[in-house]
Amino acid sequence: MTAEPMTMAGRPAAGAAANAVASGVNSSTRSNGVPRTITATEGAYVTDSDGKSYLDYHAAFGAILLGHHASVVDEAVVASIRSEPDLTGWGTSELELRLAQAVVDVMPSMDQMVTVTTGSEAVAYAVRIARARTGRRLLVKVQGGFHGWSDSVARNVISPPELAYGMDPLSAGILAETLEATLIAEYNDIDSVRRLYEAHPDEIAAVIVEPIPHNVGALLPRGGFLEDLRELTAARGSLLVFDEVITGFRHALGGYQSICEITPDLTTFGKALGNGYAVSGVGGSADVMATVDPARGGSVAVMGTFNGNAVSCAAGVATIGYLASHPEFYTRTYALGDKVRSGLQSVFDGAGVAALVQGYGGTFTTYFLPGEVHGYRDLMANDAASSRAFHRAMIDRGFLMLPIPMKRMHISAAFTEADVDGTVAAAADAVEELVAQGALRMR
Repeated sequence: MTAEPMTMAGRPAAGAAANAVASGVNSSTRSNGVPRTITATEGAYVTDSDGKSYLDYHAAFGAILLGHHASVVDEAVVASIRSEPDLTGWGTSELELRLAQAVVDVMPSMDQMVTVTTGSEAVAYAVRIARARTGRRLLVKVQGGFHGWSDSVARNVISPPELAYGMDPLSAGILAETLEATLIAEYNDIDSVRRLYEAHPDEIAAVIVEPIPHNVGALLPRGGFLEDLRELTAARGSLLVFDEVITGFRHALGGYQSICEITPDLTTFGKALGNGYAVSGVGGSADVMATVDPARGGSVAVMGTFNGNAVSCAAGVATIGYLASHPEFYTRTYALGDKVRSGLQSVFDGAGVAALVQGYGGTFTTYFLPGEVHGYRDLMANDAASSRAFHRAMIDRGFLMLPIPMKRMHISAAFTEADVDGTVAAAADAVEELVAQGALRMR
């Protein structure tokens, strides 16, 4: 056995990861190019193994809401380690109760919830609850919507035009009949959902949707689409599931449902709830959540050794507590989001680049296409090469933007106006260089 090469900081060298970690990364989307290894984080910044610092718009796919090492969260976690049971495997701890009550208090649709570790788990349980509750097998999701890695939803996210709306699994190894039990609609097109109900009467257990599909950037609801989904699912005896794993807590303390004033039957949430610590959940009305309670006749099993562990719950309670006592967090991140979106759009427009900067609150994405974007059909015109070129140019300039087309960027509480001004200035320099190279699509 050969010893792993080490960096000066005593960490495994970036290239050594592939020797012990299959594919070199523990999550497929982390294999995205440079920078390869992050060795330090603080506030709005991360540092790579070469000592280069980056303004972190990636934010661990949006899990970082208050900034890296936010003291209010880290201190609560440390306190939990010192004073709380770590894992008892029995009953429910005080911290689990506190987290559940904190979430129920702020999420309009929830009377009860269960705590799990990841968003994928939360969605898998939501699908299971919906099928048990309705006695139906089919599920509807939109093309471009991402709901984690579980088999029932692992299809049709960032699909090439030839596979969009058809069968486009995220992975090998999933049974065909499982994939076929999930039907594909178009976001912002209620008629596409109605047609599925007409083709499969009394068979659809639930419609699951990100209220803003952030996994393809930021498709924004329009024309009463979400309201129509609520009305349609209720009329057809199905459940409406809001996947707020990204929108929850990031856009409002009560999730996006508190903004659009729609009450889903089930909500999944996670990511930003723990500010980087692993905590997620699924919840709904007491009536729907009875499905997981044997004392009320429920037969859906929820299992997980690490569900409700002290570290996760402490992080969630602290994050919600901070947001509840600092409502200016949303005012400020929304303002910075507006500033960076308008600044970047001005840069692209001034250079004649075919690009649209779209987002919501403290998030944004850059689509490299002409015209407006409302659904996945519009996104098929996105120029992936331009997207990768721009994001890599920004990384070179010290701004960490995930170099995957249509991915969103995130602003945390640690960002400043100077950070945003620097971003726009760097973008102007990058766009000038890329236009000269012929690397961006022009109008």
